[in-house]
Amino acid sequence: MQYRRAKAKGGTYFFTVVTYDRRRILCAPDNVALLRTVFKSVMERHPFKIDAFVLLPDHLHCIWTLPHEDRDFSKRWHLIKSDFSRQCAARHKTTPSVSRQRKKEQAIWQRRFWEHQIRSETDFINHVEYIHFNPVKHGLVQAPKDWEYSSFHRYVREGIYDVKWGAREEITFDPGTWGE
Repeated sequence: MQYRRAKAKGGTYFFTVVTYDRRRILCAPDNVALLRTVFKSVMERHPFKIDAFVLLPDHLHCIWTLPHEDRDFSKRWHLIKSDFSRQCAARHKTTPSVSRQRKKEQAIWQRRFWEHQIRSETDFINHVEYIHFNPVKHGLVQAPKDWEYSSFHRYVREGIYDVKWGAREEITFDPGTWGE
């Protein structure tokens, strides 16, 4: 069976991208800085807007909106993952697994990513809330405000969220919708 991705020009998409074997490497300070640099570089060459974002130790979630006449999020993810992998491997002098060596792949990311096309304002809000609550869901912090690597802080500055949103409350999400 061949997997088909929905690709709409100018679309807005939710993504989940996971590290290989769920390795908890993403929140190391040097990897955070590298990931920021790689995102910025790819965005300069292939623009897109990051509507929401959270970085966790072994995965990330984000929502992107592509330019009006563009639908190629796969190219952007390929560049982000490959640039990060190449630079990270060079810096840490890591060796890919034997099966990945044949394909010249680094063992940093799972091969694929999960995407969902955002279809409505309610869908957008639900996914933004899922992103911002994710560190709490995984037991990393007690409240979204306590997680450093999240667009939650931008949403608070813009007055979209109160800083106490998601603290001391249980927020549940429909299972199977999020690609974890």
